[in-house]
Amino acid sequence: MAELVRAGDDLVLKLTGMEKLEAVHGDIQVPWSSVQSITVVDDVIHAVHGMKMPGSRIPGVFALGTFISGQETIFAVVHHQHKRGVKVGLQGARYHALIIGAEDPEQLVSALGF
Repeated sequence: MAELVRAGDDLVLKLTGMEKLEAVHGDIQVPWSSVQSITVVDDVIHAVHGMKMPGSRIPGVFALGTFISGQETIFAVVHHQHKRGVKVGLQGARYHALIIGAEDPEQLVSALGF
């Protein structure tokens, strides 16, 4: 399962080997100064929208990779076993948002210190 952690002055999304294959992407590291918001999402699988470019997706089951909707580029790591998750709003980074499924999203937000 993907892990979202604060590492010094950066926010790092660590992917498992299988997630890297499915997302066609490696780990993501962005400056902490790019983080504008971190919010809990109750229906995380349906928060991922747009055209998959590249990645893997079965609607309602999982979404991994880059998704483009209008002018917004999102990177998602969402599996069906996690109904809830977090959305990290970014500014000045490659992605406008990261959407991550989480077992306890409130604890994750707290652990990140946002």
